[in-house]
Amino acid sequence: MIKTFTKTGLLGATALAVLATTAMAEDSADPIKIVTNNWTSQLVLSNVVGQILQAQGNNVEYKSSDTQLQYTALAAGDMDFQVEVWEGSQAESFEKALANGAVDLGAHEAVTREDWWYPTYMNEMCPGLPDWKALDACAGKLATAETGSKGRFVGPPADWGKHYSERIQALKMNFQEVPVGQAATLWAELQAAYDRKEPIVLFNWTPNFIEAKFEGQFVEFPTYEAACLSDPKWGVNPDAVYDCGAPAKGYLKKAGSKQLAEKWPKAAAILKKVNFTNPQIAAAAAMVDVEGMTPEDAAKKWVTENEAVWKAWLQ
Repeated sequence: MIKTFTKTGLLGATALAVLATTAMAEDSADPIKIVTNNWTSQLVLSNVVGQILQAQGNNVEYKSSDTQLQYTALAAGDMDFQVEVWEGSQAESFEKALANGAVDLGAHEAVTREDWWYPTYMNEMCPGLPDWKALDACAGKLATAETGSKGRFVGPPADWGKHYSERIQALKMNFQEVPVGQAATLWAELQAAYDRKEPIVLFNWTPNFIEAKFEGQFVEFPTYEAACLSDPKWGVNPDAVYDCGAPAKGYLKKAGSKQLAEKWPKAAAILKKVNFTNPQIAAAAAMVDVEGMTPEDAAKKWVTENEAVWKAWLQ
């Protein structure tokens, strides 16, 4: 669904007055199409960026997209800006998009990790954790009626492109991936298990509000190398790819369309300077997932409380 907002957006009067001092008359009046995805921090940060651009005089549209297909749209110019490009789940699609015309707009200060995760209390249930072999030996304790004798791994939405079923097969694990439809279901599953101190292993990532609410650890799989994704001879299984974990310190980048700098040069200059840290992203997600705010209102609050941060992007 496309959301279009007026130029006044959701910013407070004081913030709007500051932003208006550097209006962008040279930019096209056409809307800059900002991609929105199905996880909280991305929605909040997209709205932060959108509200700032609107206050600068730009028109903005928010366009929801599949996590992988968005890169085809960016390369084709059907969408113009993505604020969160995660190395662990999007690197392959991102690289293809760059080869087809999309633009790398630089990295955030934040570093990322996306992988299997479990609550710390499971260390007593499964000796040897966080090693993946210890988890596999403990698969029976994670079995459900749905997975039979196999342990259940609560996986991310299928469009996030994580290849976890392939990893399970490559490492010959006694697990079955059960993907959820949306990120909120992951947290509901975790909360239910956490309250009862029941074993659970699920997809998680950082930066994320989860790290401030629950104690837990990432499972340690064979160390990631790029060859793991394409060369079967690499790694513990010489006949399969995906026999490794995700990058432990992955990048978080921004991506744009080729037309972004051509049609909206001043907006593009701001977007290149947009930069979030791990704590900032985790706090942005918590406003929605813990405090219950909408992404739009969370973005408004973030802008109000972080004026020194975004004013630097306008210089």
